[in-house]
Amino acid sequence: MKTRIMVLAALAGIASAGAAHAGTLEKVREAGVLACGVSEGVPGFSNPNSEGRWEGLDADICRAVAAAVLGDADAVRFVPLSSKQKILAVSSGQVEMTSRTTTWTMKRDGAEGVDFTQVTFFDGQGFMVRAGSGITTAAGLNGGTVCVTTGTTTELNLADFARTKNIQIEAVVFEGKREAVEAYLTDRCDALTTDASQLASFRMSFPDPGAHTILPNLISKEPLAPLVAHGDNNWKDIVSWTVYGLLAAEELGVNSANVDEMAAGSSNPDVQRLLGSSVDTGNFVGLGPSWMRDAISAVGNYGEIFDRNLTRPLGLERGVNAQWKDGGLMYAMPIR
Repeated sequence: MKTRIMVLAALAGIASAGAAHAGTLEKVREAGVLACGVSEGVPGFSNPNSEGRWEGLDADICRAVAAAVLGDADAVRFVPLSSKQKILAVSSGQVEMTSRTTTWTMKRDGAEGVDFTQVTFFDGQGFMVRAGSGITTAAGLNGGTVCVTTGTTTELNLADFARTKNIQIEAVVFEGKREAVEAYLTDRCDALTTDASQLASFRMSFPDPGAHTILPNLISKEPLAPLVAHGDNNWKDIVSWTVYGLLAAEELGVNSANVDEMAAGSSNPDVQRLLGSSVDTGNFVGLGPSWMRDAISAVGNYGEIFDRNLTRPLGLERGVNAQWKDGGLMYAMPIR
C-alpha cells in the first residue's frame, strides 16, 4: 500500500510539473513577446552588434519562432544567460525557450526539467593555442593549463579526454566564456577549449587572429539545439517544427526573396504545404496558415541564416551542417 501511495504521489508530481509549463503558446501570445535565452556573447551565434541588436544563428532562430507564433520577428526579448543559468532559466519559466550554444545530452534532456527540440548546429569541442607555442595536437597539451567554462559539457569532456589519453591537463575554470577568453588572452592558460565554431568566432574578434591556432583535433560530439521546458508538448512541437520548416525551405528552394511568389504560384505539393497554400499545416500545432511564410520572410531559410551569420563573417563551411542531400546531417522531417 505504501509503495502504491508513493507511486501515485510521484505521478501527481509529474502531472503538476507538466501543468505548470502547459500553455506556453497562450502565455507568449498574451504577452505579445517571446522571451528567448541566448548566450552572453558568441559572435556568429548570438551577440549584440554596435547598436545593441542581437545577431547570429541562435538569435535568428528566436526571431523565426516569434514570427511563426506572433507574426513579428522583432517581438523577442533576448535574455543573456551564462552556461550555469541556461537550464534553470527554461525550467523555471524565466524564458520560453533558449537558443544558445547548448549541447543535447541525456542528463539534461531526461533529468533537468527541459526538453531539446531540433539540432540547429552540429559541433565538436576543440582547442585554441598561441601560434608560437609549438603545440600542434591536443595530446601536446600534456602538462599544460586549459581555460574552460565551469558547469558545462566542455569541462567534463576535457577531464574525460585527459583521462582517456592518460595525460595531465590542469583545468582553469571560469564562470563565463568571456572570462575564460580574457584569461587565455592574458596568458593565464596555455590553451582555450570550447566548441570549435566558438573558437573560430572568438578568434575573429582578437586583435591579431593570426597569432592563434585552432588545433585539428575534436574531442567530442556537440549537437546544439534550442531548449524548452518539459511538460508542454505543443510548445516543443512549435519550436521543433519551426526549425524543420527552415531546413525544408532550403531543401525546396524557398527563400526570403521568393517566399511570397512560391506561396502564390508553386506547383510543388511540398512547397504548398510548407507555405500553407494547400493545407493549413500551422493548424497542426495551433498556429496560423502563414506561420512558415512569416518565419522565412523574416530570417530566410536555414542556408541563408548560416551564410549570413557564420560563412561570410567567420569563414565557417557547412560541413556536417549541410543538407542531407549534400552529404550533411541536416534533415527536415516531412511537413504534411
